[in-house]
Amino acid sequence: MKLTGSEILTEVLIEQGVDTVFGYPGGAVLNIYDTLYKYQDRIKHILTAHEQGASHAADGYARATGKTGVVIATSGPGATNLVTGIATAYMDSIPMVAITGNVSNSLLGRDSFQEIYITGITMPITKHNFLVTKVEDLADVIREAFRIANTGRKGPVLIDIPKDVTAAKCEFTPKEPIRLIERYEKDLESLRRIANLINKAQKPLIYFGGGVASSEAQAELAALVDKAGVPATYTIMAAGLLSDDNPLNLGLVGMHGTRTSNNAINQCDALICIGARFSDRVALNPGKFAKKATIAQIDIDVSEMNKNVLVDYYLVGDIRQVLGDLMPLVEEKSHPDWISQIEAWQRDDYHPQDSETELKPHQIMRIISQTCGEEAVYVTDVGQHQMWAAQFLHHVNPKSFITSGGLGTMGYGYGAAIGACCGVNGAPETISANGGLKPCEDPKNSGVQNGRQGGAESRPRPIVHITGDGSFHMNLNEGCTAAGYQLPVITVILNNQVLGMVRQWQTVFYEKRYSHTDPCRKTDFVKLAEAFGIKGLRASNPAEFQQALSAALAEKGPVWIECLVAKDEKVLPMIPAGGSIEDIIMD
Repeated sequence: MKLTGSEILTEVLIEQGVDTVFGYPGGAVLNIYDTLYKYQDRIKHILTAHEQGASHAADGYARATGKTGVVIATSGPGATNLVTGIATAYMDSIPMVAITGNVSNSLLGRDSFQEIYITGITMPITKHNFLVTKVEDLADVIREAFRIANTGRKGPVLIDIPKDVTAAKCEFTPKEPIRLIERYEKDLESLRRIANLINKAQKPLIYFGGGVASSEAQAELAALVDKAGVPATYTIMAAGLLSDDNPLNLGLVGMHGTRTSNNAINQCDALICIGARFSDRVALNPGKFAKKATIAQIDIDVSEMNKNVLVDYYLVGDIRQVLGDLMPLVEEKSHPDWISQIEAWQRDDYHPQDSETELKPHQIMRIISQTCGEEAVYVTDVGQHQMWAAQFLHHVNPKSFITSGGLGTMGYGYGAAIGACCGVNGAPETISANGGLKPCEDPKNSGVQNGRQGGAESRPRPIVHITGDGSFHMNLNEGCTAAGYQLPVITVILNNQVLGMVRQWQTVFYEKRYSHTDPCRKTDFVKLAEAFGIKGLRASNPAEFQQALSAALAEKGPVWIECLVAKDEKVLPMIPAGGSIEDIIMD
């Protein structure tokens, strides 16, 4: 059958299992949007306030579901507005396909209106990108983009499509999506070396990161920890993969990790790195990092081997498969002396004091954890609130903690929360009979919610967006998106009226010279929420916050809760950049 390029694009997206896309229309993608109108019963489109919000929504959707996120933008500024979101996904290895329109083939290279060389711009921040100049190539390029995004080390792929290609017609042949199976060459010798290292160690430690999440290997990780009796610590990208209730879980490692985790890195005799990359926020001083340990690294990306820290053994492969092959070679063990030492360190970890009259960040996180339950999905922006969330939120489900780790993108959170909400609770209907937005007060059109059969009785999973006033000012425009679609996203704003993390560094390292970190903004978040059509609440102590959060969970649509936090609250403990455990700041 003959189809237009826009129809081919939509058919292949559906073929690849895409049910929801995020984006913003414009001249170069008008043909695509006209086709989306015709296909509205088969694929949903969420219109955001800004293309950057759409790219973060596609990213959040991917992290919450494990599926590939898809974002669409027009040429020129529409395409360049995606760049930060693409880079965010690239740094955290998130599968995303970004589709941009461009001027027609005859206008390429002529500085035409809204023309931009987006494939050149995004080359360093994508796994691969394509410029499709012939409609006959389009279907297979899209299929290849999904394959690249989802194999090996996952990441974003961009497809740039000139407008005349979206209008041209050619013969289209549907295909079954290729079943993507990670394969690696089983290296029995390396497996035996790593197993032998674990079996013989007196003070073993596992350090794991986001690669475990990408491979969906949390069950295999937990089995290894329990069988070998090895304590474990993790990066921010792996928060929630190992249950907080597991006594061998030592918590976050690195700059704002627990003192115990960093001590364990310093004193262990065997360090098994699984799906992590020894980033500068963990291996702050590579020359002093785990100097007493024999180090083994397991990762799917060979380029990460010996990149930041020299290792003694490494094994390249899909983590889920590698851990499955490693388990039979690992002995059941316990390490009572090592665990005893760790428990002694834990007694001296940083434990902040509660207050009944002030809102302390750790209490906010505790109340959120206790009130929202095991099904909640937490999405953060970047800054102090992000670290407090990583330290004090308690998760039991994978894919339940979504944050920008590698790029550290302020303004990430609201778009990502919208994407996560559409992913786990189902996207609302998007177009009404007259072509306008059709908000979703009770998203039950599919009969499937929260990953289980539902209907009117099913409650959506709580989506809690945790942000600071600095980050939120960068992306609060997406309030119109949450309100328009009546998405049940609860936004908790830790408002200390300063740019907290930068100010903390100025306090510690710059003799309190607060250069442009006290912006003196007068934003009334409650009134602003109401202007968007969102329920706005405010809390200044734990009792008020508990009441506000309970009320927010009872609402069908979005809610903002402004939490008044003292500007001198610090993220502790803290190891300065380039420092080691000897330099840790505890108060």
